[in-house]
Amino acid sequence: MKSKNEIEIRKYIGILLAPILSVIVYILPLDLNPDAHIVLSIMVFCLIFWLTEVTPLSITALLGVTLAVVFGIVDVKNAFLSLGNPVLILFIGSFLIAQAMTRHGLDRRFALLLLTRDTFLKSPLRLIVGFSLISFLLSMWISNTATTAMLLPLILGIVETFKKNNIKGVKTFAVYLLLAVAYSASIGGTTTLIGTPTNLIGAGFLKEEGYEIDFLQWIIIVAPISVTMFFILMLYIKFKIRKFRFDKKQVKTIFLKEKRHLPKLSVGEINTLVVFVTAATLWVLPGIANLVGNEVAYRFLKTHLPESIVALICGILLFLLPIDIKKYRGTLDIEDLKKLDWDTILLFGGGIALGKLIINTGLAQYIGKKISSVVSPEFLVGFLFVLIISMIFMTEISSNTATTVTFVPIIIGILKQMNIDIFYPIIAVVVSASFAFMLPIATPPNAIIYGSNLIKITKMAKTGFVLNIIGSIVILTYIIIYMR
Repeated sequence: MKSKNEIEIRKYIGILLAPILSVIVYILPLDLNPDAHIVLSIMVFCLIFWLTEVTPLSITALLGVTLAVVFGIVDVKNAFLSLGNPVLILFIGSFLIAQAMTRHGLDRRFALLLLTRDTFLKSPLRLIVGFSLISFLLSMWISNTATTAMLLPLILGIVETFKKNNIKGVKTFAVYLLLAVAYSASIGGTTTLIGTPTNLIGAGFLKEEGYEIDFLQWIIIVAPISVTMFFILMLYIKFKIRKFRFDKKQVKTIFLKEKRHLPKLSVGEINTLVVFVTAATLWVLPGIANLVGNEVAYRFLKTHLPESIVALICGILLFLLPIDIKKYRGTLDIEDLKKLDWDTILLFGGGIALGKLIINTGLAQYIGKKISSVVSPEFLVGFLFVLIISMIFMTEISSNTATTVTFVPIIIGILKQMNIDIFYPIIAVVVSASFAFMLPIATPPNAIIYGSNLIKITKMAKTGFVLNIIGSIVILTYIIIYMR
């Protein structure tokens, strides 16, 4: 984790570097139209601000759009149309459902119900699989940050018990248990549209280009990638902890003790479960109708109950369904609304607006031409691998949402110039933005487990590097299969 001094120094560097580099880019004699040249300068400015985190990510995105208005690239009415994008509504609704699950402890109840099953207590590997499976499944629906933070106390309790009983190899076991949970959260988040913000950002860019992708279709495409990566991760962990042994009864005692502390199933949990099941059902129904060839039902659902409206209806229901009829307290209240990740929500709106400017001014096309002139379509596999691996390693040092917002429009321009259908490659790039496993700053789950002080950064970097390479190969393999 970075110290306060390091953060302050980085911000000062950003404040100095951003305007200097953006001016240098603007005065360079590039073969660009004036609007595209200004947008390129703005993007360089925003990229430096994102990397150095001078301001919150969303504020930087909105600053970029504001500068575009000031310099006459776009009028104010059209500049901020993206803040009304349906995907932004989907963000808000899904975040509300996730907040309800966390607030009322439904996620913790699910975790303990699974971990107290004997199946996951028979061996160290099975215990890791149990924790990782919970992390994987929960991150499909709620924040991977919340999932990792919720599981961390349970992990630390087990590790402490092992240490008290002088069990050999506990340090190694603790490291790989923590890594497995963090990596599973990141991998699991790619599986559904709402699993991680980058998925929705990618879907938003695809929609702008005329590609509709429904909830079920995303799962069908990405689940094979995430499940394969999850199995590879478990095999890797199995090899690393092969010598470790523990007493099954000790571990079960810890979980049963935690389970006994759980209160009875509350009205809030029941309300949340009902709303969650309703949302999940309505999200996948259009895809099912499409799969069985019922065009009428598919069009009706997509028109009257699109994913964003379903999310919003269910989010509103959580404020209406009471947990206390006498005082009429809703399942969620105004305090929960304040806790939403508004930074990500606004980043999406500002980011899509910047992406439109990159495409509409011809900047994406210009960059696409330059790159396509030196890259042959015959080397498609190699080119896609470079895109995927580059995205993975870029997100090691910067926010995956900011990186996706910045580079996806440019990649769209490159692919178009090379006459490559953008649909599957963009999904590959978006998924790869969640496959950064090396550094604590790469993802919130990485940062959380690193904060436990049980993992050395060298260990995380070595393990993460191997999995970065494996992950890029897994993504590439499936995308090539899909494209062919």
